[in-house]
Amino acid sequence: QVQLVESGGGLVQTGNSLRLFCTVSEEIFRDYAIAWFRQAAGKEREFVACITRTGLSRDYADSVKGRFTISRGNGKNTVALQMNTLKPDDTAVYFCATGPLASRYSADYNTWGQGTQVTVAS
Repeated sequence: QVQLVESGGGLVQTGNSLRLFCTVSEEIFRDYAIAWFRQAAGKEREFVACITRTGLSRDYADSVKGRFTISRGNGKNTVALQMNTLKPDDTAVYFCATGPLASRYSADYNTWGQGTQVTVAS
């Protein structure tokens, strides 16, 4: 049973914006924190942003702070990642994940999506 699905990836030019979506089951949306991670080719998966179950608290990696915004409730059971002023270094597969606590550590998340590719051309 698929519980979360990412969408919205694509190819953009440097400086442009893109919005990713993570659509989850009603239970996950109601009860769990949600995070975005990314993995560039040949690199380890890294934390991008997370939001608590209530949406009252958010955290961002330093590399995206001020450029990316995570939010809940943009659509039914959906968490969005608005990405502005994109750079080539943002190129990666972006994964949505859920878990009981909002944290920067991938081990704290027990359900993952398949990922969506984001490519930023220079």
